[in-house]
Amino acid sequence: MSEIPDDGKPGAPRLVALDGVLEAGVHRFSARVYYADTDFSGAVYHARYLEWLERGRSDYLRCLGVRHTDLAAGATPLFWVVRHMQIDFRAAARIDDIITVETRLAELHKARIVMTQTILRGDRALIGARVMAALISDAGRPQRMPRDWAALFREHLARSALTDP
Repeated sequence: MSEIPDDGKPGAPRLVALDGVLEAGVHRFSARVYYADTDFSGAVYHARYLEWLERGRSDYLRCLGVRHTDLAAGATPLFWVVRHMQIDFRAAARIDDIITVETRLAELHKARIVMTQTILRGDRALIGARVMAALISDAGRPQRMPRDWAALFREHLARSALTDP
């Protein structure tokens, strides 16, 4: 698998093609639908979409340089948790389909973000989602976002606004 050059930080994990691409405020990654992703009818099982949406959010953050392992290993361990999720199931994906998960930052708050996500097959939207993720400590208490992250998220929020569908 081809690697994308890392950000130059010693020990920083490299981004690889499977992390997707972040361009103009929109993160995209593609996946193939396998037999294990489907239910008895041959359609993708509904919970699998949640996993793909999670990968989209995690890889969006990774492409920004916000890595889950770094968060947990910091002086104050931090964790992202899903606080609210709204999903619209429009159509099913099936075996061998290639899907694309698009993730955009929609809102930025002191201790949470809201992302909009779409799962597409070609140009057809199969799933639409709006997800609120909160930042918490290892004690489960809400935590303010570090200033450098807030600045990074503000920049990407502006880019996302320019590319909203």
